Amino acid sequence: MARNKLNKFSEVSSFRNVYENRNAQMPGLTNEAGEKVEMKGKWGSNHFKNEHPITLELACGRGEYSLGLGRLFPERNFIGVDIKGARIWQGAQIALAESLDNVAFLRTRIEQIELFFEPGEVDEIWITFPDPFLRESKTDRRLTSAPFLKRYAGLLKPGGTIH
Repeated sequence: MARNKLNKFSEVSSFRNVYENRNAQMPGLTNEAGEKVEMKGKWGSNHFKNEHPITLELACGRGEYSLGLGRLFPERNFIGVDIKGARIWQGAQIALAESLDNVAFLRTRIEQIELFFEPGEVDEIWITFPDPFLRESKTDRRLTSAPFLKRYAGLLKPGGTIH
């Protein structure tokens, strides 16, 4: 099982629809060739090659919502965000197999999301099944806590929505 996970983790780095922040201490993104890329403010032009609205799925896991929404709304762009490369692997592989060019994935810690999106670059955010962090001492780690919501609000265009 662990071996398969390591294979997926390695393979996801080679997908053209996945960008990774490999070192939280040195923020920056790499593409499928392992090259540093600047995507902040450039997701539409550099990855999607259009200026369609961008929707983020935070803590996307295998990217089920990004994939489903991408199929339903080809006139929009979707980016699934998660730290787990082995989870993203499945969604990224499906998006490539189905030629869903409006679906991409970002492997990073959500605490660093502001490093990879300009203020007002995002139209909509989905938080579907976040880790609940049930202990009272960990409430500030919830993706729906006030500090996180403030962070997301800065990324949204005026009138943007958080689901």
